[in-house]
Amino acid sequence: MYHSKISGLGYYVPENVVTNDDLSKIMDTNDEWIQERTGIKERRHVVRGEDTTTSMGVKAAEIAIQRANVAKEDIDFVIFATLSPDYYFPGPGVLVQRDLGLRTVGALDVRNQCSGFVYAISIADQYIKTGMYKNILVIGSEVHSTGLDMTDRGRGVSVIFGDGAGAAVLSREEDLSKGILSTHLHAEGQHAEELSLVAPGMGKRWVTDIIADNDPNDESYYPYMNGQFVFKNAVVRFSEVINEGLQANNLQVSDINMLVPHQANLRISQFIQQKFKLSDEQVYNNIMHYGNTTAASIPIALTEAWEKGKIKSGDLVVLAAFGSGFTWGSVIIRW
Repeated sequence: MYHSKISGLGYYVPENVVTNDDLSKIMDTNDEWIQERTGIKERRHVVRGEDTTTSMGVKAAEIAIQRANVAKEDIDFVIFATLSPDYYFPGPGVLVQRDLGLRTVGALDVRNQCSGFVYAISIADQYIKTGMYKNILVIGSEVHSTGLDMTDRGRGVSVIFGDGAGAAVLSREEDLSKGILSTHLHAEGQHAEELSLVAPGMGKRWVTDIIADNDPNDESYYPYMNGQFVFKNAVVRFSEVINEGLQANNLQVSDINMLVPHQANLRISQFIQQKFKLSDEQVYNNIMHYGNTTAASIPIALTEAWEKGKIKSGDLVVLAAFGSGFTWGSVIIRW
C-alpha cells in the first residue's frame, strides 16, 4: 500500500478581468452590494474563441506536469472535474489527453460541481494507493461566463462566478507519514434542485424544447441557487467534514497549518475560520480576485498558496468543499 502526494501544481485564468463596476454597467448592481454579500471584487471571464474549459485545463496541466518533474509519457491516468464541458459529450478528459499528446491512458470526467476537485483527488488517491497507477493528472476547470444570465434577473447568481482552471499531479509516495492521509466524501441528493441548472437535460427540457418554445422568460437553462439555504447547509457541512478528517487521523484543529476551502463565498469561509478559531495565516482565500470558479477554485487557491510560500514541507493542509448536489468532502494532506 502506498500514499499519494501532490507532486506538481498549476493554474490558469483568463486575462480578461471583470470588476464589479463593469457588471454595474450591464445590470442593476454595484461594488458595495456584491462585496458585502460575497466578498468578490473581480473575476475573470473568457473571451469567446480564445479560451475553453479544455484549453484552460491544458494550460494549467502543463505547468503542473513541469513542476512535478515528470514527463507526459509518465502520466498514467487523467481525471477532469467540471460542470461546464466543451461538449455535451464527450467530456474534456479525453480532449486533454489528446491536446497534451498523452499516451492512450484512461480519462475520467467528474461531475460534482463545487466539490468536483475534492472528489477527483479522492479517486486518484485510491488508484495510487492500490498501486494501479503511479502518476495521475487531476484537473478542475470551468467556463461559467458564457452560460450566465447577465441581466437584472440573474444578478444574484451571475455576479458570483468566474472562469479558470487548476491542476495537480498526484504521484506515488512510499513514506506513509506523508502525502494524502485520508479523503471524506458525502452527498445529500434530496436538495439537488436548490442549486442546479436543469436544462438542457434529457429528463426536463432538451435543446429542441427550448428552441420550439422560444420563450424569453424561460430560466431553465440558467443556474438557480437558493442562496440562504445553500449558505446554511454549507457552514454545517464544511465544519462536519473538516472535523471528520481530523478525527480520522487523530489530529486537532490546532494541527492545521493551512485550510484551503472551496471559494464559494467569502462569508462562508470567514464563518468557518471564526468557528475553528483559525488565524488569517491558516486559511487561504482568493475569491475576491477570481470569484467562484467551482471545480477550479481549490486547485487555483492551493497553487497560489504554495507559490507564495504559505505551504511548506511537513505542513498539515486541509482541503474542503461544499456545493451543488448537495455534495461535500475534505482531503487531509501531510505536505
